[in-house]
Amino acid sequence: MNKGLRRGAMAASMALVVGVSGAGQAQTQLKSTDLATQNAVADYNAGNLVAARSEFRRAAQKGSRLAEFNYAMMLLNGEGGAADIDEGKQWLRRAADANMTHAQYVYGKMYDDGQFVEKDPVEAHRWFLRAANQGHVQAELALANQFLDGRGTPRDNTQAFAWYKKAAQGGDMTAQYVAGSFYERGGDGVERNLNVARAYYAAAAAQGDPAAKLKYLQLSAELERSKPQ
Repeated sequence: MNKGLRRGAMAASMALVVGVSGAGQAQTQLKSTDLATQNAVADYNAGNLVAARSEFRRAAQKGSRLAEFNYAMMLLNGEGGAADIDEGKQWLRRAADANMTHAQYVYGKMYDDGQFVEKDPVEAHRWFLRAANQGHVQAELALANQFLDGRGTPRDNTQAFAWYKKAAQGGDMTAQYVAGSFYERGGDGVERNLNVARAYYAAAAAQGDPAAKLKYLQLSAELERSKPQ
């Protein structure tokens, strides 16, 4: 197992909440969290990483979930000091156990990717499910991918579609494209509906997905041709 710091597939999820995409719950928590955590976030944003790390540690020791998560990320990424993988994993698990959904998602992704731990898709599935059941969009997408691939859980295209649709409704571009493809082809309990497929492709295209834009144009032309003359 490679315990070195790798900033590839995990780069987006291994960011602090102050700069991570899809961590809306935690962003909201910041508004009502303790002053120590707010100060730590301010120092982090200002580039005062050593001070931020120390402040996050103190706030984490007092039970701030947001501080627990951000301190874990700084430890894992080696920000504001030397990396400490074992300590970082402990604080990340603590935030996940405290029911912070983004921490649950990141903890699951760690096992899904085999970053800092032995790869364990079953363990990843357990954490993705916990976060997804509370509306975490990235976890919903990760769970859908697992059901589609049969990774960490038996393959189930019906469950995959249900989670892709939830993530799509939550605004995830990839999920919008995949939901569109389910409606375009039909099957697996999904009734074929080109109009709905076109709408999902349009939503993904509006977020900059070039493949979705092409599918939107193709379906638009097909639907136009099928109109009664």
